[in-house]
Amino acid sequence: MIFPASLGQNAGLNFPEAILGFLFTGVGLPLLGVMAIGYSGSRDLQELASRVHPIFGLLFTILLYLTIGPFFAIPRTGTVSYEIGIKPFLGAATGNLELSIFLAVFFGLSWWFSISPAKLVSRIGKVLTPLLLLFLGILIVKSLISPIGPMQAPTKLYATSGLAFAQGFLDGYNTMDALASLVFGIIIVKSVKQYGAEFERDIAAATFKAGLIAAICLGVVYVFIGNIGATSVTGIGMQETGAPVLSLSTQFYFGDPGAFILAIIVVLACLTTSIGLITSCSTYFNELVPALSYRVWVCIFSVFSAVIGMFGLSTIISAAIPVLMFLYPLTMVMMALTFLAPLFDNRQAGYLITQLFTLVPALYDGLRTAGFEMPALTNWMATNLPLFDYGLGWVSFAVIGFILALCYVKFVKKTPTTV
Repeated sequence: MIFPASLGQNAGLNFPEAILGFLFTGVGLPLLGVMAIGYSGSRDLQELASRVHPIFGLLFTILLYLTIGPFFAIPRTGTVSYEIGIKPFLGAATGNLELSIFLAVFFGLSWWFSISPAKLVSRIGKVLTPLLLLFLGILIVKSLISPIGPMQAPTKLYATSGLAFAQGFLDGYNTMDALASLVFGIIIVKSVKQYGAEFERDIAAATFKAGLIAAICLGVVYVFIGNIGATSVTGIGMQETGAPVLSLSTQFYFGDPGAFILAIIVVLACLTTSIGLITSCSTYFNELVPALSYRVWVCIFSVFSAVIGMFGLSTIISAAIPVLMFLYPLTMVMMALTFLAPLFDNRQAGYLITQLFTLVPALYDGLRTAGFEMPALTNWMATNLPLFDYGLGWVSFAVIGFILALCYVKFVKKTPTTV
């Protein structure tokens, strides 16, 4: 929720173009990811990614789990909870001590529930989601009836329609939902199978229908939360992240009681998310390194997430961007290749060549975003690569890699396997 709110504030009058780009990566890609898992028939992400190469599959899966786990997403659940649920009620004189105490309690509870997963957590989640959507619905209606103020001029990164769309596209990376869809998509596939789907075509169709409904609902929420941000600047000022945008907007409309209700719902929703992520990551790494028990991994991830959370929400968001700039191109190409595999007879060379070509600009974008400047290479790419100025220079590499992969498969015969 915090990202469309922040996008709205920064995009201002160019909000429509920015939110359209955001929906592509924040909603469309997660839907595509779930469909890819259903269509591929893979048991999990590592099996799907190993179509490129087993080493790639292992490293890609580890990095993805760490990204949606203890490096960024899990700590973010704690810091978002603090920013929305606690900080607004403490006044201006808040510091690291208050954040430390809250994170210790938050991740202590996450650890407690994660070491003995119970139905209580899932039941709470089933109640919280409708409550959160209900409260957001009330906030959205109120903001449409009486917006806080008019939309302002866009900031530099959203200055033109093209820039706004491209930046919104990149902003959608921050949700990490496309990455998570490849991890949790298998749960949806299993659920579809439990409801009677047996054949791959039926599984893919049912997964698409369920995903489309969820995507539409998520998209509607994103658009209207973004609109709240876009119309809020004159009343609450420009905020550093989307968390205070939501809390201050709620306070503006409903006073402290409204902000308190939002705080409770968001903290509990973030807590159940934290528990789910810690549980999933601990399960995977326990399978990967059985020498460390599931409980040990839970302890490691809980403590590590609390420590990372101490850096604060803004720092966590900024630190995640280089990793996401590296991971997202590889993820998007992986999804595309899952559906395009029949064109290259599902041969490993098709996956490998395309991903190798994508890896180069993805690594470059990650390093450049992290502050490693390479002026000569940057100038060459800016001159020769379409979409480079929009942060999408990797697309050209991926297309070239795919064409070369098709040529390789056409002219190099598959080596017969012997038993």
